[in-house]
Amino acid sequence: MERFLDLVVDNSTVTGRLVTSIVIVALGLICATLVRLLVARRSDDAYTSYHLRKVVGYVLFVLVLIALAVVWRPFAGRIGVVLGFMAAGVAFAMQETIGAIAGWFNIVSGRIFRVGDRIEMGGVKGDVIDITPLRTKVLEMGAADQEGSWVGGRQHTGRIVALSNKLTFTEPVYNYSAAFEFIWEELTIPVPHASDWKTAERIMLQEAEAISRSEGAADALRAMSQRYPVPVTELVPRVFVRATDNWMELAVRFIVPVRTARSVKDTLTRRIWERLEAASIPVASQTVDATIRVSGDDGT
Repeated sequence: MERFLDLVVDNSTVTGRLVTSIVIVALGLICATLVRLLVARRSDDAYTSYHLRKVVGYVLFVLVLIALAVVWRPFAGRIGVVLGFMAAGVAFAMQETIGAIAGWFNIVSGRIFRVGDRIEMGGVKGDVIDITPLRTKVLEMGAADQEGSWVGGRQHTGRIVALSNKLTFTEPVYNYSAAFEFIWEELTIPVPHASDWKTAERIMLQEAEAISRSEGAADALRAMSQRYPVPVTELVPRVFVRATDNWMELAVRFIVPVRTARSVKDTLTRRIWERLEAASIPVASQTVDATIRVSGDDGT
């Protein structure tokens, strides 16, 4: 045991430095494990615990590297010159990596998004499942306007997309659930000019009021107003009417939780369609039905 302690203290020989390096690495692993256990016990927020564990791991890794550099003292007195050249070369060769790391600091310090948020970044929509210093991993969602997507609605495709954190500086980042987990949806239905469009308007408004989550959205908006100076906005459902050359266009606007938007819109469409059919109100279309009647014995 005494011999081992002498080797730990002795940095003049290669053996002593090896032993000291092993001790430093072991202490780093032990400290990382203890801090992570402490964070898991003290933190009730899973997201905060996740980020703290990540930060602790990276900080201890850097500290271990610094301690090993001090132990081995590479290039003796020329360390300053060597580090200067290395820093310049690394900065030039790793521009993307440095930008990604800066983006990670931007995400964490600016609270742009966190694990579990639904975002759109770099043309990719989905739920954030992991954030590292270089990349953000997103469980992709499909979209009707997204090229190459076989899922037409806002539901998961099953693919995990890795995005560089540098995109937070070069691309807009849309967060659907950070401070306000609701979105406004619209459903547009055209009806002929000659039909009872006022009854259709009433039907659409009634069904939208039945599925809208205005009360929950109002509570969420009040909570968000404590952090941001958001303006007062309309949360109750409303039907907007627009006359075109072909039909009366009725657009009902309502608010729903972001993660149930597609299923809620599906339910609303079915209910409105059934009630319009029951009220004998047709839905207008650009297609034309043509009927050809044949008269006469000779088929002319």
